[in-house]
Amino acid sequence: MLIKETSKITNVTKKAIEYYIEQGLLAPAILDNGYRDFSEKDVACLNKISILRKVGLSTEEIKTVFADETGSTLQKLSVQKELTLQREQVRKTILDQLSGGKSYSDVVAELEVIEQGTIITDRLLEAFPGYYGRFICLHFARFLNEPIKTNEQLVAYQEILEFLDTMPSLHFAQDLQDYLIEYTQQISSQNIIAMIETTKQSIEDPEKFLSEHKEILEQYVAFKQSDEYKNSPIFTMQNVLKEFNRASGYYDVFIPAMKKLSASYAEYYRQMELANDKLLEQYPEIAKLNC
Repeated sequence: MLIKETSKITNVTKKAIEYYIEQGLLAPAILDNGYRDFSEKDVACLNKISILRKVGLSTEEIKTVFADETGSTLQKLSVQKELTLQREQVRKTILDQLSGGKSYSDVVAELEVIEQGTIITDRLLEAFPGYYGRFICLHFARFLNEPIKTNEQLVAYQEILEFLDTMPSLHFAQDLQDYLIEYTQQISSQNIIAMIETTKQSIEDPEKFLSEHKEILEQYVAFKQSDEYKNSPIFTMQNVLKEFNRASGYYDVFIPAMKKLSASYAEYYRQMELANDKLLEQYPEIAKLNC
């Protein structure tokens, strides 16, 4: 079909269609008379482009989405959009403060925090593949809202950037990649945020958590001891990830630097250690499994 009919069917203007062709998002066949011939596949592609544009993706981002057959690009973009919304709320608060008479010089540090947090979270998202990258990015993002006031914090920030710039790539075998994609593709950014919040609540009052979830935890411990778990892809994946974190310096460089950079993360880490101690007191089998 010609561009006029295509425009009518898709409700996309002729000018927009021509722009998408120029950007390489669309490549209709060319007839002998020079007119473009749009197929049903082109129409479906235009409908996808229209939807992605309406949710705020640029043409460059859409190119990346189309080039990715796994769907991971859309998941990463979802995380980035989530963090952008959070930062925009902070920027709005700063704007309100300025309109209320706050000095321009007083908001410089707050704006620097946004920039520093963006740099770290973007690199975390790129450093770890798929679901792990999304989880780690959203997990640490909430601790990157403190201004750098001391030399120790500045050194820690630089150590984090150097670590993320030089760390090797994490690769899973193809079967593990397929497993990870299959079982995590339905997990949204909001699902991850909800899981992070649940973990936060559990370590704030570990005794209450252990008491209220005793049956589930016992089932979990039993599963971790089973041959089913030890022969599962998730067991292999966790061991690969643990070894990567050990060898890359994630435990020895990144985590200590995060504790120095962010007082809130240092407190979270302290609470997590206390919660782990409580868990291991009640379920020592977990300690044995993690050795």
